[in-house]
Amino acid sequence: MEKNIECDETINNKYLVEVQGLKKYFPVRNGFSKKTAKNVKAVDGVSFGIKKGETLGLVGESGCGKTTCGRTILKLYEPTGGKIIYDGKDITSLSSNEMLKYRQRMQIIFQDPYASLDPRMTVGDIVGEPIDIQKNMTKKERNERVHYLLNKVGLNSEHA
Repeated sequence: MEKNIECDETINNKYLVEVQGLKKYFPVRNGFSKKTAKNVKAVDGVSFGIKKGETLGLVGESGCGKTTCGRTILKLYEPTGGKIIYDGKDITSLSSNEMLKYRQRMQIIFQDPYASLDPRMTVGDIVGEPIDIQKNMTKKERNERVHYLLNKVGLNSEHA
C-alpha cells in the first residue's frame, strides 16, 4: 500500500529542518524619502521539510529567489514571515550570535561552481575553509579532519 507524504507529515513526523510559509520581502524606497513605496517579494510562502541525511536542491530560473531562500533560512537575511525549525527548535527569532552554532551545521552550495570555488585553492583548502572560520581546532586536528573527509568521499590525502 502506498502512502502519499505531504510536506508537513513524515513517517516518523521528524524533520531536521522544517520551513513553514517562509517570506522575505525587500523594501523599495521612494526617491529621496525614506518611505517604503512597495516591497519586492523575493520569497513568498515557501514550505518544505528535510529529514536527517537528505539533501534539498532548489531549482528555478535566475532571479526567482533560490539564493535568497537559502540565505533567509540561515538567517543571513532576516525573514519577513514564516518559521524556520531546526532539530525541533524554532530558530526564526534567534539573534546573530545565537545562530552561530546552527550555521556550523548548515551549508549552502551555489549552482555555479566557477563562481563559488577559487581555482587557486586546493581541494584540502576548500574543505578546510569552514573549519578555519570556526577556529575550534588545532592545525593538526584540522588537517586530520580534512584528510578524513576527503577519504570519506573517495579522495586520497594527496588530493589535499
